[in-house]
Amino acid sequence: MSRTDHDKLYIGGRWVAPLGGQTLTVRSAATEEIIGSVPAASEADVDAAVVAARAAFTDPIGWRAWEPERRAAVLERFADEIDKRTESIITAISRQNGMPITVARKLEAGFSALLLRYYAKLIREQPAEDVRPGMLVKETSVRRHPVGVVAAIVPWNVPQTLTFTKVAPAMAAGCAIVVKPSPETVLDAYLMAEAARAAGVPDGVLSIVPGGRELGAYLVSHPGVDKVAFTGSTEGGRAVAEACARLLRPVSLELGGKSAAIFLDDADLDAAGIGESLFAATLVNNGQVCFLGTRVLAPRSRYAEVIGLLEAVMKAAPVGDPLDEQTLIGPMASARQRDRVLAYIDAGRAEGARVIVGGGRASGPGWFVQPTLFADVDNSSRIAQEEIFGPVLSVIPYDSDDDAVRIANDSAYGLGGTVWSSDSDRAVSVASRVQTGTIGINGYAPEPTAPFGGVKASGIGREFGPEGLASYQNFQSIYFPAGRG
Repeated sequence: MSRTDHDKLYIGGRWVAPLGGQTLTVRSAATEEIIGSVPAASEADVDAAVVAARAAFTDPIGWRAWEPERRAAVLERFADEIDKRTESIITAISRQNGMPITVARKLEAGFSALLLRYYAKLIREQPAEDVRPGMLVKETSVRRHPVGVVAAIVPWNVPQTLTFTKVAPAMAAGCAIVVKPSPETVLDAYLMAEAARAAGVPDGVLSIVPGGRELGAYLVSHPGVDKVAFTGSTEGGRAVAEACARLLRPVSLELGGKSAAIFLDDADLDAAGIGESLFAATLVNNGQVCFLGTRVLAPRSRYAEVIGLLEAVMKAAPVGDPLDEQTLIGPMASARQRDRVLAYIDAGRAEGARVIVGGGRASGPGWFVQPTLFADVDNSSRIAQEEIFGPVLSVIPYDSDDDAVRIANDSAYGLGGTVWSSDSDRAVSVASRVQTGTIGINGYAPEPTAPFGGVKASGIGREFGPEGLASYQNFQSIYFPAGRG
């Protein structure tokens, strides 16, 4: 298996020698072989990246001062360069974290370029000011300004998309951004850097500092940072929130989930494409997506039917090499994650849940776990309450629509979810009562034009849509007590 090794860091828009001496080694999730390495950024490298970002941001004729049309053109060139590297990006991601390459093709390179183009369009259309007639003054001009230097902390599960949920709106707003990718997925970040340089992103506007949690904590608390954007576990998000609270630093947190997939008693389980839609809403990317509906709520009157449908979906999903176009479920992203998922499967058995499919480690090399379906699950059990982040589903019975809503809301999380029904009005009625930031009807797919984020332990703030852009802007009100002269 070929290796990709780098000896430079992308800081301030340039390839520079690292100031530290450590290296991050990358292994294939499918074979456990070493597939590459990059320098581990040191605190001194972070300092250099933040200094470069600050210089780019404060330049009076620099990025923040450019007309929206000029920034939008760079974003679109960035998208074009990402498109040129699609196959390299998705191959790097699949090799690193085990994401099936067909999933990577949809979620990663394509979605990243889409976000860049969406925010380019949005800043072209957004007015420079919002003039509001007043009650105590004649009128007020509300203006938007970029928030400043942004620190972005990105996880390993969907690395490019989750990077661009921050990079695209931050750059569109006129901010400079320092990205810390996860140690498990750093090779794709280098391809993004190559695309940024080829697109003419100005020096200092984008830097990449690979490293672990300690480096992330240093970046989050850096005195030169104005805002933090974090995607990761709820535990990690609490630590970031605590640091930002002490510094009175704005922060957006996209955290964990334990979403409910609610089948109403009128759901059409034989509908065309339901298997594919259900897989995408509950198991995509090997179950390593925060919004997935891993708690499946089924009416007692149709409990066996729902279990049968899920069993068929799981058994029809090929498990194997993530680079194989036929694979739907690949390995976990790391040995640690595999062991975590297996521990939860053991806990499910110990709590009395019944294994319908899977239930163990797949044979051979790689960090594979068998797709696992549990029945007879109590909503108070660990496998129903804690985020597993693997291909494990729990089916929970309920008695009525009200009972289903009660169970769905009996969770520390509130990020995603679905309602499955042949009556869309009834489905919307149920969905609107679920305490969650997003929810789908007969399927689930995050929409770039609409806000995405969670409630409760699933996070603070929103990404995507105009709301995502607003989170990288400060709003200034200019009062005209007697009107404009």
